[in-house]
Amino acid sequence: MPDAVKDRVKLILKLAEDIFNAVPMTIPKEWISSDLTLAQLRVLLVLFTQGPSRMSAISSVLGIAMPTATGIMDKLVKKKYVVRESDPQDRRAVICRLSGQGRHIVSRIWLTAQFDLRKLLDGMTAEQLDKIGDAVGILFDNVLLQTGKVAEGGAE
Repeated sequence: MPDAVKDRVKLILKLAEDIFNAVPMTIPKEWISSDLTLAQLRVLLVLFTQGPSRMSAISSVLGIAMPTATGIMDKLVKKKYVVRESDPQDRRAVICRLSGQGRHIVSRIWLTAQFDLRKLLDGMTAEQLDKIGDAVGILFDNVLLQTGKVAEGGAE
């Protein structure tokens, strides 16, 4: 990567950090009022980002022992945030996935971030918003390129 590009990336990351430090983060009220532990939230986030997974994969991602992961999962199933199902490829294996309730609580992160972003965009001119929209579009195109995905409506 050329030095000029590295310098620009550094500047963008520094600005993003400055914004992060200047704007107080909002924590979804469901998280504060819920009876979920941090360990349980971590498991929910893994299932949200990785999709239905075996216990061994969850414990590996989190760097915790299988019995610990199983105990956390038992509590999440009891609270109806997670559903256990048998693996169609191997009936002996169990797959864990988020329930509708589990997906809802994790998706509140995005909704809260969206609300916070909307506050950051308040007061900007149409021209400024066009520039930001263009920049976000370019960033999204790069994400699609890096992940090998295509925009909605296109063929993969």
